[in-house]
Amino acid sequence: MSPSRAPGLDTLRALAIILVFSYHYRVFVSATPDLGWLSNVGWSGVDLFFVLSGYLIGEQLMAGLARGETLSLRSFYARRAARTWPLFWLVLAAYFLLPGVLGGREPPPLWRFLTFTQNIELTPGTAFSHAWSLCVEEQFYLLLPLVLLAARALRLSRRQAWLGIAGLTLAAIAWRSHLWTLYGRSEEEIIGYYQHIYYATLGRADEFLPGLAVALLQHGHPQQWARLMRQGRRLLVLGLAAVGLMWTVAVQTYRIPDVGWGYFMTGFGYSAMAWAYALLLVACLAPGHALSRRSLPGARSLALWSYAIYLTHKPLAHVMQPLLQGWPDWAAFGLTALASVALGAALYHAVERPVMRWRQRRWPSQFRPAAPLGARTA
Repeated sequence: MSPSRAPGLDTLRALAIILVFSYHYRVFVSATPDLGWLSNVGWSGVDLFFVLSGYLIGEQLMAGLARGETLSLRSFYARRAARTWPLFWLVLAAYFLLPGVLGGREPPPLWRFLTFTQNIELTPGTAFSHAWSLCVEEQFYLLLPLVLLAARALRLSRRQAWLGIAGLTLAAIAWRSHLWTLYGRSEEEIIGYYQHIYYATLGRADEFLPGLAVALLQHGHPQQWARLMRQGRRLLVLGLAAVGLMWTVAVQTYRIPDVGWGYFMTGFGYSAMAWAYALLLVACLAPGHALSRRSLPGARSLALWSYAIYLTHKPLAHVMQPLLQGWPDWAAFGLTALASVALGAALYHAVERPVMRWRQRRWPSQFRPAAPLGARTA
């Protein structure tokens, strides 16, 4: 089974979009935690998406390189663009053509979206602000194959790769710790905090590293990986415990009323949350428990539609909010959630799925086949 369609990963994708939706609905619509803890820690759904992207893209590239195949940068970038750009352009066009309908707030300049630099010093509250995470992902997609090819050309060892992951993680923690002294000690610095830490590439990019570490463990240490995969139930307990612990810490210390942003969550917490999700990711890849054998009901569909839901749930909530005034809170939340899922499903089938089929015909692989063994020996 392809890792991208593993049942456990579908469940994690579904969890990620539920977290993001519940958080954005609380912040931009209801001002109340409609799903309790999930609403309060929903911002970490983006962290989970980053971990999943780090693993899935890293696993694809490392698997091909391990087979001795040659990576085609042109095919890789074309396939990634076909995956994310068409629907993004469609939603982007809606924001610029219908600004009053979709919230009435002014977006950053168009070129910032088209170059995927919109997240740089992004002011909170602007239209389509949630595209910041897509910008960070696109920057990651741009750099990762270049880094892997450079590492292969330099013949870096697996030990050096692990040291690189550790070093970059520590560097990110040190950088956020420094920025916390500038923007985290007061609630009045909310714009600076979001611009320089929350939305910033250097503030969040290390959250791809745990996913890459899982891919490196899988393809760089196959014997250790095989032993780990025999511990599925134990890994699931540890993963759930780690994520639960980080959610608890986040609820208590992420943002402290009348004080500012908690130092632990700013300096260490983003990294720790991502590594906790990575442990849960490993558990979902390991057989031996129900979560790895089958996804939860509806999880596969939510996983398939999650990208479309992510792009459209905020503008749709803006459209529906005045229509649902006077409705009970639970009913407004439920109807908005159902409408978001329905729109996400429609866009997946109308836009994403046809483009993905065309992509498979046009660029069936991002690798050129390995040369025959005799030719490689020669």
